Amino acid sequence: MTVLTSSRQKFSPIRFGRALSAHAVMWFAVALTLFPMLYAVLVSTQTTQEYYTFPPNLLPGSGTLHNFTVAFERAALARLVFNTTLISLAVAFGKMILSVTAGFAFVYFDFRGKLLFFIIIFLTHMLPVPVRIVPTFQLMDQLGWVNTYWALTIPFFASATGTLLFRQLYMTVPASLADAARIDGAGPLQFLWNIIVPISRTNLMALFLIEFIYMWNQYLWPLIVANTETTRVIQVGLKVLIATDAAVEWNIVMAGVVVAMVPPLIVLLLTQKSLITGLSLFEEK
Repeated sequence: MTVLTSSRQKFSPIRFGRALSAHAVMWFAVALTLFPMLYAVLVSTQTTQEYYTFPPNLLPGSGTLHNFTVAFERAALARLVFNTTLISLAVAFGKMILSVTAGFAFVYFDFRGKLLFFIIIFLTHMLPVPVRIVPTFQLMDQLGWVNTYWALTIPFFASATGTLLFRQLYMTVPASLADAARIDGAGPLQFLWNIIVPISRTNLMALFLIEFIYMWNQYLWPLIVANTETTRVIQVGLKVLIATDAAVEWNIVMAGVVVAMVPPLIVLLLTQKSLITGLSLFEEK
């Protein structure tokens, strides 16, 4: 009798109504968030005449092939996608390597001024790229790195967030694990590669996803330091589709925008399992 009563309470109309309302709000928020992206996809398939109809046409059009062909030819999208993908991958992997090794050093090595160095690294959060953009550009110019991949990647390699993330993670690893590895004759690099890196796999994938998308969306620094077609990134190159003497062909522009959305979306789909696992582990802790 108690079981039946609890079951009725669990599936009561009030609880069902609350759950339905919560799901309705969630679906509304998802639709509101995705609508700009879906509208961009729809516009990228329409001809100019279909786009300028009123009321706005919310159905796929017949100009998909033409729009994407013109966008690729007019803005050299293939080169832009290659440059941005290369830069984003380099920065993401560079931050992963430096973050893991820095976190490992701060936990498993003792050296003079360790706490001071960690505080200095953490304080770099107060100096983002826009704040230090002038001295950074002057340094790149003195090194002869302007309009090169070096200027687009190396200033972003260091990551205070990644160092803090892996330092805190490694502080939760039992000290007995390092002692056991030392007794078995494993050196620091063996311990790092065979034990620490596998433990960090989920966090590494989450950091890779965040940094890849962060670098993919960079606009200000690439606009200043990369002014040639061989090094220009897609966020800067898309303005070619807008800067025309005639009326802006928004269907062509949206075709370029859709192309710019594809690589981050692919990376998200490939790493979402690790990201969700990392978030669930974080909630359990």
